[in-house]
Amino acid sequence: MSDFPETLLVHDQPNPWQSVVPPIVQTSLFTFKTVEDMEARVRGETTRPVYSRGDNPTVREFERKLAQLECADDARAFSSGMGAISAAILSVVKAGDTVVCVRHVYPDTYRFMEKLLVRLGVKTRYIDGCDTDTLIAALPGTTLLYLESPTSWTMETQDLPKLAAAARAQGVVTIIDNSCATPINQKPLTHGIDLVVHSASKYLSGHSDTVAGVVAGNAQRMAAINDLSYPYLGAKLSPMEGWLLLRGLRTLPMRMAWQWASTQVLLQRLQSHAAVSQVMHPWCQPGPGAACLTGYSSLFTLELVAGADMRKFCNTLTLFQLGVSWGGHESLVVPALVSRAQASGPNSQIDFGITDRMVRLHVGFENTEDLWQDLQNALAAAHPTQP
Repeated sequence: MSDFPETLLVHDQPNPWQSVVPPIVQTSLFTFKTVEDMEARVRGETTRPVYSRGDNPTVREFERKLAQLECADDARAFSSGMGAISAAILSVVKAGDTVVCVRHVYPDTYRFMEKLLVRLGVKTRYIDGCDTDTLIAALPGTTLLYLESPTSWTMETQDLPKLAAAARAQGVVTIIDNSCATPINQKPLTHGIDLVVHSASKYLSGHSDTVAGVVAGNAQRMAAINDLSYPYLGAKLSPMEGWLLLRGLRTLPMRMAWQWASTQVLLQRLQSHAAVSQVMHPWCQPGPGAACLTGYSSLFTLELVAGADMRKFCNTLTLFQLGVSWGGHESLVVPALVSRAQASGPNSQIDFGITDRMVRLHVGFENTEDLWQDLQNALAAAHPTQP
């Protein structure tokens, strides 16, 4: 099979019907013809599915494709991004361990660490992801280094090869959230990272009709997930959602390219707009991990000048709809004043450097000029003294 994702994602595993779209195996269990067949499966001598909370053929096809995209030994799909994130983390840490995490992490990951991991006796330290030396200095005595590059609000990147090598030297496991870049634009495992997690609800799905997550990694780390967390958290992916994700993956390379082309036009114009004080995107502000990116996504953060009415900006937008998540066909906007309050309050480490004058935007498939007109109207309404 070709190494090019455009080819890889179109061709599925052969099935008895030779259908170009794999079937939805909508069943809870799989039966055996003999006791001996069942015993062989329980002993691990065969790999056929037993129960859809474990393996389901439709879901396994999605996992297989994602593993190939990420250059991983295997992958596991979950019913949400947080299902994947929590299973990955819990397969690594135990009571008394310490996690080092980048400061601008996905808010629900932060809440998981601060609301659940602390109850399990696991401490988390948050460090500026752009400060590679400080991250490395914090590794001794640490069990897990948790990364997110680019981060989903400040769009910061991390030096993955350097951090992965330093972590491995200290016996520290590395996990990265690759949802923003996707395996089309970044392959963390090729830079030495141990596990990659995705909110598959976003770009991997691409249609805003699926909630899912997935973890990919090397055989050792995936074995730990399969043994310690995947079977018992119960966050399994349904066959229908696995099928929807397979559908979404077929167009992932084309969608990412089209959305980036539109986003690049908007970024160029926004950077010189009088009502804009800062545009946050790896293309505009290359960080330590810029070399790991082979392309860019359609997610970015905008900071308006002092005195701008952020509520009026968001409420004036019509094509950019107010809503969480990203990666689908529709353009979206989230004001930081809402996200910061939800995350943990104004004094937490997670929102350090994020101000109420910021909004996060996702560029969908609407016409680029229509989106630009929408942004111009909102900017004029938010700061009427500016053109």
